[in-house]
Amino acid sequence: MGVTGAMLDQLQLDSWRFFPAHTHPGNGLVKDSSQPHSPASIAAIGFRLSCLPIAVARGWMARSDALHQSLISLRFLANLEQSDSPQAAGYKGFFYHFIDMEDGHRAWNCELSTIDTALLMAGVLTVAQYFDGAAADEAEARRLGQALFERVDWVWAQNGGAALSLGWTPERGFLPYRWIGYSEALILYAMALGSSSHPVGADAYAEWLSGYKWRRYYGQEYVYAGPLFIHQFSHCWIDFRGIQDDYMRERGIDYFENSRRATYVHREYGERNPRGFRDYHGHSWGLTASNGPGPAERDVHGRHRKFYGYLARGAPHGPDDGTIAPWASLASLPFAPELVLPTIEYLAASRMLEGESYGLLSSFNPSFHVEEGDGIWNCPWHLGINQGPIVLMMENHRNGMLWQLMRRCVQLVRGLERAGFRGGWLGD
Repeated sequence: MGVTGAMLDQLQLDSWRFFPAHTHPGNGLVKDSSQPHSPASIAAIGFRLSCLPIAVARGWMARSDALHQSLISLRFLANLEQSDSPQAAGYKGFFYHFIDMEDGHRAWNCELSTIDTALLMAGVLTVAQYFDGAAADEAEARRLGQALFERVDWVWAQNGGAALSLGWTPERGFLPYRWIGYSEALILYAMALGSSSHPVGADAYAEWLSGYKWRRYYGQEYVYAGPLFIHQFSHCWIDFRGIQDDYMRERGIDYFENSRRATYVHREYGERNPRGFRDYHGHSWGLTASNGPGPAERDVHGRHRKFYGYLARGAPHGPDDGTIAPWASLASLPFAPELVLPTIEYLAASRMLEGESYGLLSSFNPSFHVEEGDGIWNCPWHLGINQGPIVLMMENHRNGMLWQLMRRCVQLVRGLERAGFRGGWLGD
């Protein structure tokens, strides 16, 4: 049968529906997940804001409604308390990883997150770029977006070093880890370098590159990272086709090609199934950060297995407990449609879409039976940071909308150039 345009339309729309269902109408905050009593996730807010231009283009909402909803979010974020108080929403322009859905105060004693703030700012910059009209409301969206971005003190987050810290808490100060080596933080460095108010220097990016690991698996040579989301998140906004930093220039590829190769490794890992999990194959693959059925230990078909809860799973080195996240394979659609489209067809035929309000199952584990003889484990929840990449990457595959929009974003372009990116649409 094949995957039709109508099927992609429906899957993208269903994935988007998470956001209207889990966004606070009065303040624009977005729940981390569909699980009851979930706090807001600042990264989910960023993904939701980034999806609004697509919602307009696809006819899911009017432009005026998208502008109104953007302003609700931007105004609320701009007015939240920024201080070193443990109850504030953030500090130095950064926001806490999770905040209360009603008042925006810090939730769960979580950390001030540099990467999640970057993902939030990606959404802030998206709507600031999209609403380019002369009307007062559109001008306000641009002003608020730029003010929120320029308020972030990236230099402070270096904590006296070069590479950026993962985060900070008012109780213990900076976390002991830094963003060094390839990860989803590529967009974080693009933003930190592109700031006009608190930019980090080129030494920060050099320190980040120093941790890269060039590996060869299943015939693919690429900068290694195990979970698929690492190879996807930054690409939601940045078109890496044809542009290269010094590291990639030396190896003759770009980050888009790097993600394509990582996608092939994941698919091949599913096909080879070296750890013998049930229902892994060439149309059932995709390991990433996702919920799982654990923590638990069970004997399955004569083998002792450990199962995990929420974990960043990866291939080919794991961790892997048999949990597949369909959204991870779907978000690789721009990189390898020849692999992802047959996977979508298989998932649809396997009824992974049946009864799901928000598209595909979030994650499932065929090796873990809920009860003896009572089917396999399926995650009952959906996460905003899973749903957003589906909507964005499907649109980038279909027409490159977000890539084209963000090519004109001064802050991101400046950050890429300061990181040493050249070629392609950036020019020499």
